[in-house]
Amino acid sequence: MYKVLLIDDEPSALEAMQLWIDWQALGFEIAGTCTNGQAGLQLIRELAPDLVITDVNMPLLNGLEMVDAWQQTGGRDTKFAILSGYSEFEYAQTAIRFGIHHYLLKPLFPEEAAEELREMYRELEREEHSRKMGRLAAMEETAAVIKGLLYGKPEGTLDGGSAAALSAGFSCWNVLLIQTDPLNYTEVRGKAAAMSAGEAGMVLADLEGYSCAVVYGSTAPGEGNTAAARIAEELRQACPGIRLFITAGDSVPELSSIAGSYLRAKEALQYCFYSEPSAGLLMFHDIRDTPLSRDYDHIRLADVLIGFVNTLDLPGFRREAEAAASSFREKLVSPDTVKKFVIHLVYKMRELVPAPEAGQLQRKGTEPPADFNYHMLTLGGLMEYLLAFAEEVIRLLLQERGNRSQDVVRDINRYIQEHYRESLTIQRLAEIFYLHPVYLGQLLIKKNGIGFNELLHNLRIEEAARLLEERTLKLSEIAERVGYANYGQFLKQFEKKMHLSPNEYRQAKS
Repeated sequence: MYKVLLIDDEPSALEAMQLWIDWQALGFEIAGTCTNGQAGLQLIRELAPDLVITDVNMPLLNGLEMVDAWQQTGGRDTKFAILSGYSEFEYAQTAIRFGIHHYLLKPLFPEEAAEELREMYRELEREEHSRKMGRLAAMEETAAVIKGLLYGKPEGTLDGGSAAALSAGFSCWNVLLIQTDPLNYTEVRGKAAAMSAGEAGMVLADLEGYSCAVVYGSTAPGEGNTAAARIAEELRQACPGIRLFITAGDSVPELSSIAGSYLRAKEALQYCFYSEPSAGLLMFHDIRDTPLSRDYDHIRLADVLIGFVNTLDLPGFRREAEAAASSFREKLVSPDTVKKFVIHLVYKMRELVPAPEAGQLQRKGTEPPADFNYHMLTLGGLMEYLLAFAEEVIRLLLQERGNRSQDVVRDINRYIQEHYRESLTIQRLAEIFYLHPVYLGQLLIKKNGIGFNELLHNLRIEEAARLLEERTLKLSEIAERVGYANYGQFLKQFEKKMHLSPNEYRQAKS
């Protein structure tokens, strides 16, 4: 909606314009009205309208004198249109000298006025688009120079005006480094750009590795830290559920030396390995005195873990891996060292799997995760991957040695048939039979032809049907007895399988 100011010394004319024209449908909203040019000048300053429609012949200050006075002040670029009658057409000709190309003829005809207003709306849209493109071009140019400064390549420089405008009032500069995963980078970058747009002394620059940097100015280092925390919190609230690493470097006194702050923010980024992607802002000064360690006996640890795989001891492997993760965290072992250890262990475990089964490792999705290819990696995610890989390897070894085959599904099916009345989940079954939940679900589908949930509901509904025929229990009691804590869920599943409600089924069997 564009704001419009209406000026006419005839109250009936003002009322007609407000009532006879559907301003909202044409893309306008009336910001105010007045009856002379002197009052009009004051309202233009106060309301900042996009369009002013003014009568020409008015007391105190006529319409054209008002336009001339406003343009002489060098105020904001406001579009004007004049109201004139046939006898005042010479005023319309004079208005052209002031850049006014639109007029509404008195007496006002709604259809003609609407057509003229549509053209004015289109012009306002074109002008706004042009201004927006100009701002974007200037922002992109500034961002490119800032990116060069971050990388220590100050070949490009801001022109004097741009540099002065960006640096005005700021004595410190800092970098907020934002990293996310590939799928969400566009959204996160867009949110960060929206937050930066229009903020004085703040520029967004795209970087490598699905990351971007917000370079911002402040009047003191302490104020810069407060601003970093605010930006980080706003970004996390704007991107709920998205993995984010956000770090900040130390403040520097000159924008030209911003590369130092960027390097510190990158250094802090390594410490995100020991946090969760949903954690808050990590400042370099918080980790300055806690250096990462690269000294760790990973060969001995790898041999211990391989021993558990050889003996098919998944619980033992899990305990030792969790102890190793605690040790990594306590000693702040560098992420690269931990990653190399995991890759080394993965390849040693792969060598244990016989050739016919080894191909299944790829098909089961146990290749190193995409996180290995960039820095957004956490200890928790890495150990989760390692445990999943070990679990799959042990499963394949069990399969190869004949310890698990049809007996596994037979035992699981027997357990389900004996416990389907309980609150049974596939996660619980996986814990009981030491299998990965995803693998367990796939195994049941492969061997039974149906999934776990369908099998569970089938057993429950079959038992419910039998109890309904006995006619001794209430419907709610039957639902609870066969394992449904929620009667609505029981009703839904019964109708899905039997194509009748429980009550209809009981009546049909009477």
